[in-house]
Amino acid sequence: MNFKILIIGNRDRFIHLEKFATEINKKGIETKLIYDFDFIDKFFELNIKKKIEKNRNFKKLLEDFNPNIVLLDRISKIGKKVIENNIPLWILLRGNYWEEAKWARKTIYKSKKQIISAKKNEELIDYCFENSNLILPISRYLENEVKQRYPNKNIVYFPADGRNPDEWKKVVTQKLKHPCVGLIQGMNVWGKTKELLILKKVMMNLPNVTFYLAGDGRYRKNIIPELIQHKNFVWLNNLEYPNEIRKFFSEIDIFLLLSGLEGLGQTIIESLLMKKPTIASDIGGIPELIQHNKTGLLVKNGDAENISENILKLINNPSYAQEIAESGYQIIKKEFSWNRLSEKFSEIIYNYKRDYAK
Repeated sequence: MNFKILIIGNRDRFIHLEKFATEINKKGIETKLIYDFDFIDKFFELNIKKKIEKNRNFKKLLEDFNPNIVLLDRISKIGKKVIENNIPLWILLRGNYWEEAKWARKTIYKSKKQIISAKKNEELIDYCFENSNLILPISRYLENEVKQRYPNKNIVYFPADGRNPDEWKKVVTQKLKHPCVGLIQGMNVWGKTKELLILKKVMMNLPNVTFYLAGDGRYRKNIIPELIQHKNFVWLNNLEYPNEIRKFFSEIDIFLLLSGLEGLGQTIIESLLMKKPTIASDIGGIPELIQHNKTGLLVKNGDAENISENILKLINNPSYAQEIAESGYQIIKKEFSWNRLSEKFSEIIYNYKRDYAK
């Protein structure tokens, strides 16, 4: 294709971005992957010498690699630098920036410095979206969200959360008490995290089921002390990714995702690849992964009875539980392999070259 892409991302996603870059390289698309904060400063950076050096290094990188486009995995100040250098910017939209910003204003930003920083960040996000050449939402839910805000932009749905199915196989381990339900969730956005509190009622309804939660974040103190009071709750803190996460998936009987805000649901993809019966909140992009009673079960947020009933349904009907887990596995294996996603991305590039890069 004689096409170069510079991918700029978050350290937390590097393990996935590297696999994505490898697959699209196989399609004849040359890629380079960098970490954004290696080349930009954070807001209120006072080290002027460091800022100048990072700017110089990024400019040299652009000159040496000379990308046809830059794919931004998360919006940061580097997006503005790309635009200023007149390089087409593609934004991979993984989450609902606007809802997350709303929750952050309600819960996090209290000091004058924090409020100014939040305002600057929202202005930056708007600038990058307005000046982008292409926006790639990873779910239909996010596609609708971005279309409402930027109806005149070029927007193409692209479910970018791929995995290699062969890497998600059962690992023999015997550490958990059964029957058990496993949850893997960060606790950094209150709009997402607060749904975990419904577990208090669920655990009271199901005293013979043990609930294991892996994850951490700024709202840990609002969640863990409330849940740890129950004898059938165990907090595992953060688990090393992907090996310890794979072990965790191997042993749990049911995977549960309770979230108030979800772009798609990466842990659901991994859960289904591990053939685990999965229950998840009926919000955001989750229903695009979970077809109720077919590939998993959807539950109403805040409804402890509904959640409890569905957990018991899976525990008491193991053949049914395995049936929906297998159905979920087959769909995720087909649609979310890196090879499949690299083919879709190649089609997007082909269409872009045909329609916009003449």
